Amino acid sequence: MSAGGAPDPLPDALRFAAEPVPGRLALILRASRRPLQALSLLLTRLSGRRLRAAQRFIALTGAHHQLDWPADRVPSGEPPAALAAAGIEFIEADAGGAVRLASEGPAIVLLSVRGQQIAVGASAAIAAAFADPDLHALYGDALFRPSSRGPWLPVLRPAFDRDDLRSVDYLGPVIALRRASVLDPNPIVGAAALDLTLGVAARFGPAAVRHLPRILSFGKLEGGGEGRQASRHARLKVVARDLARAGEGGTRVVLEDDGVIRLARPLPEPRPLVSLIVPTRDRLDLLRPCIESLRRRTDWPAKEILICDNGSRDPATLAYFRALEADGAARVVACPGPFNFAAINNRVAAEARGRLLAFINNDVEAEAPDWLERLVSEALRPEIGAVGARLIDGEGRIQHGGIVLGTGGLVTHGHRHFPGAAAGYLGALRATRSVAAVTAACLVVETQKFFRVEGFDASTFAIDFNDVDLCLRLNAIGLRTLYVGGAVLHHRESASRRPSPESAARHRSEVEALKQRWGPLLAQDPHYHPGFDPNLSTHLRLRRGWTGLEPAEPR
Repeated sequence: MSAGGAPDPLPDALRFAAEPVPGRLALILRASRRPLQALSLLLTRLSGRRLRAAQRFIALTGAHHQLDWPADRVPSGEPPAALAAAGIEFIEADAGGAVRLASEGPAIVLLSVRGQQIAVGASAAIAAAFADPDLHALYGDALFRPSSRGPWLPVLRPAFDRDDLRSVDYLGPVIALRRASVLDPNPIVGAAALDLTLGVAARFGPAAVRHLPRILSFGKLEGGGEGRQASRHARLKVVARDLARAGEGGTRVVLEDDGVIRLARPLPEPRPLVSLIVPTRDRLDLLRPCIESLRRRTDWPAKEILICDNGSRDPATLAYFRALEADGAARVVACPGPFNFAAINNRVAAEARGRLLAFINNDVEAEAPDWLERLVSEALRPEIGAVGARLIDGEGRIQHGGIVLGTGGLVTHGHRHFPGAAAGYLGALRATRSVAAVTAACLVVETQKFFRVEGFDASTFAIDFNDVDLCLRLNAIGLRTLYVGGAVLHHRESASRRPSPESAARHRSEVEALKQRWGPLLAQDPHYHPGFDPNLSTHLRLRRGWTGLEPAEPR
């Protein structure tokens, strides 16, 4: 329901747009509660470093979507004759959401729902894309308006991702397909675009479905309010059908309260052993809550805890180690020498007995007891490499929602500083979806996959970016990285590390190494829309000057 008690008009994928956004005065008051940081921010702004000041302001006050689309930038409609001239048949769903495709007609069909207008230039853009014979389905971006007088909401979609699409239907309502590629001319009513697209991907492979980063349509919203339950029921049917096609009929399809679909895949019996690897040097104030959460608030039955002891000296920490080992609750592995996060984890991983490795920072605490089950069920899939979780920082804000390449100067944690309970743009914070990388603060991977790429690169990325590099090397051999939004933990980021001139120099060298090794990928994350501002927190603001009718240049 909306604040006034009226039915929420937003479809599940767009409910992020209903989240409250503090006004400017509220943000200034929030910043004033930390006067030293606010003063530093002001001095940064006065010195002319506007971008750095904006980044610090967001970190201080929190991130919220600022996505209103200027009314003077709404495109005009495409004349119907332009579609016909491009060899495209326009088909609109009936009032009940049913779509029927005739077996004969133009090679390309453009499906839509009532209330949508096709944007000027869409015909030419669609026809040009389908000149590639390997393309079988195409979707673009849209502008939606919840009311006749309200602001326009830009919906900038990610690249095609079957996992994400099963979780959240980010596609509708306009999609173009090759008529000959459609298996079922009568798709499931209420989720026709979703059903047809997943069917094409099942038949021709995921590369046959592509995203065109351009506004193809604009109009009123569909799928919210009274129609939400019918839409959810249709999505459940589509996802169950797609799983059956993929030979995963034994997977349970679960609808969460927020409309996100979770797939509960069958797990092997007995449950495979997971080795939970936690590096530390003293800091019992962090370590004890971490270990106890792994012991008491993690309901996976087959687990071993390995503590990488990097030279702890505090008597209380050493006594805690002895108590854990006496109880058989953990093994403590001595890892002396200068702190090298990658090398320490590699060393202990070599001694682990588990089929899976779970790398956990000592400043991370489990919250929901099923977090490990959710991550393991995805990591066991043959095509998946590293798997990560949603991490909430000490202020209750998003610390990690997947890693996005090419933003914030190099890489950024997705939705950084957004409220911890936020849905995320197009449900991204709650979905299970492909990402470029995930943080090693909580990363699960099968042991044999980890060693297949020789683990973390300890010589090049001792402290920073070893997780990004690991994920990209796994991706390079065909193993996708997944973010699982339903697995939630708390992370007091870098609470156990202290800045120094040496660490700053080392960080700069690792930045350069990442650029040299993965430079082309860092230009534009394949899972992130180029229409967003690349300089700030992800999904926060649109790229300045972008009209949505032409390609946005990579960073």
